[in-house]
Amino acid sequence: MDFVVVIPARYASERLPGKPLREIAGKPMIRHVYERALASGAAEVVVATDDERIERAVKSFGGDACMTSTRHRSGSERLAEAIDLRDYGEDRIVVNLQGDEPLMPPELIHQVAEDLEHHSRADVTTLCSRIEEAAELFDPHTVKVVMDRAGYALYFSRAPVPWDRDAFDGTTERLPESAEHYRHIGLYAYRAGYLRRYTALPPCPPERMESLEQLRVLWHGGNIHVSIAALPPGPGVDTPQDLEKVANFLAA
Repeated sequence: MDFVVVIPARYASERLPGKPLREIAGKPMIRHVYERALASGAAEVVVATDDERIERAVKSFGGDACMTSTRHRSGSERLAEAIDLRDYGEDRIVVNLQGDEPLMPPELIHQVAEDLEHHSRADVTTLCSRIEEAAELFDPHTVKVVMDRAGYALYFSRAPVPWDRDAFDGTTERLPESAEHYRHIGLYAYRAGYLRRYTALPPCPPERMESLEQLRVLWHGGNIHVSIAALPPGPGVDTPQDLEKVANFLAA
């Protein structure tokens, strides 16, 4: 199948400045992400950045990069500018792979693109995995997703949804065996035409409250199909501690 991967990467991370260029196992992090994307079978991989240092680093290892505006509020907006710069057709499948995912399995990148190809009703596709531990369910940093019987998203939340009225009492330490809760994995595929339309939509109240951009799709009547990830994703990098964890994983 034919799809492209665009990797939004900015230099000015609050918790880890210069994050895409931080070295992991002898390579800048952005190179690890780029190589994962190449291994997915994508027809094209491009880094969309607002910083010349990142552009130079990508080109130094033979990668493809394009410069985008410094005014973008989100990776999706940066992605939309990149697809315009590359003049992708309306139906071109574009995967949004974050620049801080150096351990993302290439199989998942391919899976989310293939899922969009097979679901014509979907505007966006993404992935999830089963939550097994109560600590993860009740962690607001873990985004939860609830789907309908066909796998289309009903809602995304930082709250523990769905709330088990009979099992949860505020001190729950173990999930009941019958519990079905899913963690959202932040890997997306769009058709280029929808991405252009989506970024022109105004933010919605639930998006602002939850700080979850994907809620804008649902609020404005769009469809997000969610598949269970074929493999567990590796950890992303948000902090120096995460960087050390990934480095140790690759070294092992």
